[in-house]
Amino acid sequence: MRILIVDDEPVLQDVLSTLLRREGFEVIQALTAADALRLAEEQEVDLVLLDLMLPDRPGMEVLKELKHRDPEIAVVVITAYSSVETAITAMREGAFHYIPKPFKNQEVILTVRKGLEQHRLRTENRALRQRLAGLDNLVWRSAAMERVIELVRRASPSRSNILLTGESGTGKELLARATHHLSSRAEGPFVIVNTGSVPSELLESTLFGHMRGAFTGAVATRRGLFEVADGGTIFLDEIGTVPLATQAKLLRVIQEREFIPVGGEHTVKVDVRIIAATNAELPRMVAEGTFREDLYYRLNVITIELPPLRQRREDVPALTNHFLRRFATENNKPHITLTPRALDVLVAYHWPGNVRQLENVIERAVVLCQEETIDIDLFPGEILAPQSGPLQRLPEDGLDLREAVNDYTRALIEASLARCGGVQRRAAQMLRVSPSTLNEMIRRLGMTVTED
Repeated sequence: MRILIVDDEPVLQDVLSTLLRREGFEVIQALTAADALRLAEEQEVDLVLLDLMLPDRPGMEVLKELKHRDPEIAVVVITAYSSVETAITAMREGAFHYIPKPFKNQEVILTVRKGLEQHRLRTENRALRQRLAGLDNLVWRSAAMERVIELVRRASPSRSNILLTGESGTGKELLARATHHLSSRAEGPFVIVNTGSVPSELLESTLFGHMRGAFTGAVATRRGLFEVADGGTIFLDEIGTVPLATQAKLLRVIQEREFIPVGGEHTVKVDVRIIAATNAELPRMVAEGTFREDLYYRLNVITIELPPLRQRREDVPALTNHFLRRFATENNKPHITLTPRALDVLVAYHWPGNVRQLENVIERAVVLCQEETIDIDLFPGEILAPQSGPLQRLPEDGLDLREAVNDYTRALIEASLARCGGVQRRAAQMLRVSPSTLNEMIRRLGMTVTED
């Protein structure tokens, strides 16, 4: 444990440092506020013994600055008996406790030990909150996603590279972030690189940095994102879009944990865990020669495949409620609810855009909603349109054909009316029936619609 003593009296500094070193603590010392803030920035400090009367700056300001930089740091203020009220004010500003002058040695040791214990507990709680933060952003109910989450829990503590596969919009970035927060690197940086959105001629310098003058436009030396991610995790999204030349350099980083910036001569060593993601078929790309086989196997140490939303429909209600609460709060509409019919439509839809598409649909509905209930009229037309392709597999216990046909007909009518703004005449034209026939079908199915 490292303790920083901040006091402009050298004699008091010597007494406190001798006392604390005798108890086994590491001690660093500062005579001014400027030195104190510099040392706290340069070194990891667990507790600060802070005199409130400093020559260059009020100790109260130093306290506020220390707590702003690190809310978990323990600060014990040292004050004269005549300034006890000031010390109490300091505690309101975040100080752990105060020691009045003249102090007793045992009182100092006891207060320091209690302050360090508080610091330890707060640090552990912060780490726990960070580790839980990733999973807090994931919402699931299905057995398929439970298997994915269990694999994430087991793989996260390791140093191994991870390859996330699955369709666009299934939540690969959220899963990568959760993996980082559950790992021993949670305190380190988490850097996201969408390799597909970076021009191929700039990707290498983006990842590995460049030296000044390395190419046209390189007016200054710049660190690459691998160096930025040192000690943490780098998430390479759309890894299948990386050009072959850059793939070779990626392979070297994985094997040697070092690289040479563009235009540079010296290697840069890094300690970075790689999480890559793709919606492409990398084995097919390997067979075609567009993705290096050795890089594929280096990235593919642990593969986690995210199932599309249509294969885990049990997650749709939970995700819908999650997005509904979020967007209702953001738009100051806290009492919005979803009708059972609207939820049924969302569960039945095949979601080609997966979770991202569902999120957009709910956000749109919340923004457009003028009452406190969201119904299917606030959904875009493609959500209400019947699904293309073969019919869903028949339930093993069969179904009521007449009821199934009525449900299908009702969905068609609702979709056409939604697309035509509720105008039955136009909806009839879209369905290629007469207005009177459509009206009779609506009546027979017991539907309630606004007539034009």
